[in-house]
Amino acid sequence: MAISSFKFFFTLWIALLIFPGCQSSRLVSGGGGTAVEPAAGQNPTGSESTGSTGGTGGGSGGTGSTGGGGLPESFAQIRPRATVRDELNVVFSSGNVQLDLRRSYMASEAQLFTAIYEGLFSYHPRTMAPVPALAQSWTLSEDRTQWTFIIRENARFSNGDPIRAQDFRDSWLSYLSPDRASPFSSLFDIIEGARDFRTGEQTDPASVGVVAQDDRTLIVRLNSPAEFFPAMLCHHSFAPMHHSMLGRDENWSPEPGQSDWTPPITNGAFRISSMNDERLVLLRNEYYWLAQHIALRQINIIFAETGQDAANLWNSGQAQWIAGNVSLAALTDRSGILVNPMFATHFYFIRSDEAPWDDYRVRRALILALPWEELRRGHFLPATTLVFPISGYPEVEGVHITDLDTARQLMQEAGFSNGQGLPELVIRITPSQESARISGIMAYAWEQLGVPVRIEVIPFYRYLQSLLEDGYGVGLTTWVGNFLDPYTFLKIWRRDSNLNAARLDDSDFEALMERSMFEEGSERLATLAEAEALLLYRGTVLPISHSPAVNVVDLTELAGWYPNALNIFPFRYISFRAFLPLPGVVMAR
Repeated sequence: MAISSFKFFFTLWIALLIFPGCQSSRLVSGGGGTAVEPAAGQNPTGSESTGSTGGTGGGSGGTGSTGGGGLPESFAQIRPRATVRDELNVVFSSGNVQLDLRRSYMASEAQLFTAIYEGLFSYHPRTMAPVPALAQSWTLSEDRTQWTFIIRENARFSNGDPIRAQDFRDSWLSYLSPDRASPFSSLFDIIEGARDFRTGEQTDPASVGVVAQDDRTLIVRLNSPAEFFPAMLCHHSFAPMHHSMLGRDENWSPEPGQSDWTPPITNGAFRISSMNDERLVLLRNEYYWLAQHIALRQINIIFAETGQDAANLWNSGQAQWIAGNVSLAALTDRSGILVNPMFATHFYFIRSDEAPWDDYRVRRALILALPWEELRRGHFLPATTLVFPISGYPEVEGVHITDLDTARQLMQEAGFSNGQGLPELVIRITPSQESARISGIMAYAWEQLGVPVRIEVIPFYRYLQSLLEDGYGVGLTTWVGNFLDPYTFLKIWRRDSNLNAARLDDSDFEALMERSMFEEGSERLATLAEAEALLLYRGTVLPISHSPAVNVVDLTELAGWYPNALNIFPFRYISFRAFLPLPGVVMAR
């Protein structure tokens, strides 16, 4: 990846020292755009739920020494170490956790699913590249549109039942059910017949190009060659579900106070033992095909109500990793703060399903009227583009120009000279200071064009759902890529995507996306860059910043946890280090 250099990390490290009152958070859609603004503690992703080097901290973890680049005593204090070396405590922000793959879209859920679900491929812990999981082997047809997977003979669900090719087919068809409208179902559109089946245009399951040839052979036919298909299969939506779970449409999580709850049958390295509002306990799945190589016996996911609560768990040594909202100011040992660039972007968008906002001249006039430097002020990684720059992806002309004269001219061409005849434009935001600041700037700039503007504040817990409802024209979100490819950012704007909150229906954009599906390598990336440039030029996406990932983790205790661009850390690789060096002692090999 083309990642910001040491200058960014050092700047952010200094910022955390100067502004210790800030909080890190996995932003809710519309949480504000920076890693230092408190939000609701979860993030919608294409992964829901994200190599590069780690970010900040850099000290010895509590020696109190300033020699050799260590941190001053006031910055890092000794915290208790874990005494149980096979039981990991992780802190998530409190909130509803969806265990049903077909309903999930949060980044925190994507992280949890690395423990309890697994598909044909899974993420490499460092690079996020696809590595074989339940796929023992596979072959590709000469035209590169048919994949034949052989499932591991020892693949089992958490109850011991074998995982069959039919389980994959049934799970994927359940995910595609048009009655369910699963958030990531449009990812399946590269499969033959999947789009028509999920939209209800075709009702015959046989029309979908997924065939269980026998118990261990799964055949998948694609509409066109897709070199990124294995990377896409890492996403949790492609994991198999046990046949007994497919008809379980009620909430898979326990209701408050429920005593007769039965955990769902899963297939990952860990299984769910118990769950309540305070914690979720996972135990090693002895039926997992690689169980003998899983170091952890138990994972306790603790749900913290506030950032202060999370910090207390860290300070007391009760947690080795904080993956949710945390008050950095309350940390007595800040050497565990790690910041790294993430394949994520915080942006606003303009809906285009109703007049006059369906006219891209009007939308372009809106973006040309905005003072972009002022909008992005204070963001560590200001973004002019939607897709975070990655290796090989062509540079795209971003959104950064303010030109009021051209904006007024476009409004006049569209028939709205001086704003006459324009309806009220509602900006729907979350109750955060940063979204209030940005929306205020937008409202003032657009009112200069004669656009009547109203700002509507929606509570964090309702905001994601509100984006799927009517009554507004501008919304905001933060998107984390499903896998390291521009497609994961661009796919959400297609006319049939369940995640197309902007309700864009642009034939030129559709044509470019279709063309890219039949291309490979640099030719394909060039076409995707052209599609992104079209989104930006026509005023669909208003990028604000690329979101850094912030975690608090004790890497002097944990191995197998690596900062990466998707901010996803597969639990199966995590273990406690066998030996801890004494302060000031260098261990040689």
